[in-house]
This record gives sequence, C-alpha cells and structure tokens, in this order.
Amino acid sequence: MAEKKTEQKKTPQASAHGFYHYIKEAWKHQSPEFIKEIRNKMIDWRAGNRIVKLEKPSRLDKARALGYKAKKGFVVFRVTIERGGRHKPRPTVKRRSKRFSVKKILRMNYRWVAEQRVQRKYLNLEVLNSYPIGKDGRFYFFEIIAVDPNMPEIKSDSDINWICNSKNKNRSLRGLTSAGKKARGLRHKSPNLKVRPSLRAWKRRGR
Repeated sequence: MAEKKTEQKKTPQASAHGFYHYIKEAWKHQSPEFIKEIRNKMIDWRAGNRIVKLEKPSRLDKARALGYKAKKGFVVFRVTIERGGRHKPRPTVKRRSKRFSVKKILRMNYRWVAEQRVQRKYLNLEVLNSYPIGKDGRFYFFEIIAVDPNMPEIKSDSDINWICNSKNKNRSLRGLTSAGKKARGLRHKSPNLKVRPSLRAWKRRGR
C-alpha cells in the first residue's frame, strides 16, 4: 500500500524588517495616496502658525534616528519657512549703482534658520536636531527636536544628558547642530568648498 504523504503546514516567515523600516519606505517611495494626504496636511499647515508644538513626530523613524525619545523633556515643533531667498529694502536716496541690489546672499540653509527660530522663541530648550517633512511652491516645512536640559528625566538619561552641559548651550545659534555644520562647511575638508572656512573665521581675517 502506498504510504500517504503527510502535508506539512507552511508557517509564514517572520518579516526581517521592523516597524520603523516601513515608515521610512513609505516616506522614501511615496504612493499617490500618501502624496495626496501630505498635500492636504500642508494646506492646514500653511493656514496655521509658523511655529507649532506637536504631540508626536510625523516621521517617527527619522526622529528616533536623530535621538528623539517618547519621554518627558523631549519636545517637537513644526516650523514653516517661506521660500525664495531673502531680500533687503532698496535705498530711497541717491547712492552708487552697486548699492541697489535687493537680493541678500544668505549662507545659512533653511533648516538652520528654522532651528534658530525655535531656539530664540523657547529659551529654556536646546535644539537637538531637525529634519524636513515637506515643501510646496512657497514654504518649507521642518520638524525640530528640542530638549529641556532642566528636566530630571533628561539629566538621568546617559544617552542625552550631555546636552545639559553648559558648553552646549544655544548650540543652534552657534552652528553646532547638523544643519549648522553643513552650512559652515564642516562636513568635509575639501579645498573646493565655497563655504569654508566658517563665517566667524572669515570675519576675523579682516582684523
């Protein structure tokens, strides 16, 4: 008699990727439904305030990679920055022709500007890092991760209590964040970079 073959049930294989991987892929390879949802959100963002405090990050994977933790002491803000460069007022009296330029060359990138606006508004916080969440024809939208160095939860956390040191005070205003270092040309030491040396070093050369 022929032996009956026993059918083995195939167990589904566990996914090798975690939850944050799929969030990252959703932002990296945006579907039409995802793009439509972001556009509808940007309509509300444009109508709201320029700096808004959030309950949780929109890009949880990016925020966690940059040091964010869901605990007391961490705060996330959404900042809206107008695009199109910067302009200075034209002179109203008779001057030399080269004085009539209206475009001002801003060496700071938009993300660094967004970090500085949060730092100046909330003096008790320190900016940790930031990341973009969208843009349209008029605005850039960033999320800024800030930390309260006076919270006991931050002081007792060995991963983030370095920000409580006084030498890290006002790090976004001093160009010590990732966006600030990129604008200052401190990512690479190539002689072909037009932003090196830093702005403060450039000012000292004329003295």
